[in-house]
Amino acid sequence: MSSLEGENVHYNFADSAPGGLVPSINQPTLSNNFGEISSLDKVRDILFGGQMRELEKKFTRLEERLLKECNSLRDETKKRLDYLENYIKNEVEAVNDQVKSEQSKREEALTTLSEEQKNINNSLERKFSQFDEQTATKTRELREQILNQSQSLQDDIRQKYEEILALLQRESQEIRSEKTDRSTLAAMFTELAIRLNSRQ
Repeated sequence: MSSLEGENVHYNFADSAPGGLVPSINQPTLSNNFGEISSLDKVRDILFGGQMRELEKKFTRLEERLLKECNSLRDETKKRLDYLENYIKNEVEAVNDQVKSEQSKREEALTTLSEEQKNINNSLERKFSQFDEQTATKTRELREQILNQSQSLQDDIRQKYEEILALLQRESQEIRSEKTDRSTLAAMFTELAIRLNSRQ
């Protein structure tokens, strides 16, 4: 039971605000109440002071332990984050190096293919040029051969024509000079035909 409960409380109606009551506590009563409260604090300190100090020590140790654990956890987290950052950085650098290497290889392959294509084009151009030259040479040689054969054939035909013409003239002169009969003339033409066939 509080010490305030046993005290008389006097109400001063003169100083109260309109429409309300304001209690007025006597000064001696207030001093007695503070004294009792101080006595209660002493009794509480005697009864529970050791436990409170022990609890404060435990709370202090717990706080220190929590701070230590937090610092340790922070350091461990920082280490792991640093390790993870380095790992990711190394992986990214490895991937970048691999990409650069593959890109370099592809560029070299494209350069090689381009050079090979260029060499093939040059080789084809040379072969086409050689083929054109060979074709032109063969065509020229063939034309010369045809021209020579044509000239030779014309010469042979002219020679045979002259021989036949000379033979006819000779035979005609013989016919006129000898006045042979029809049977002799037929034999002569038969012999002429045989000679012509043998020369062809």
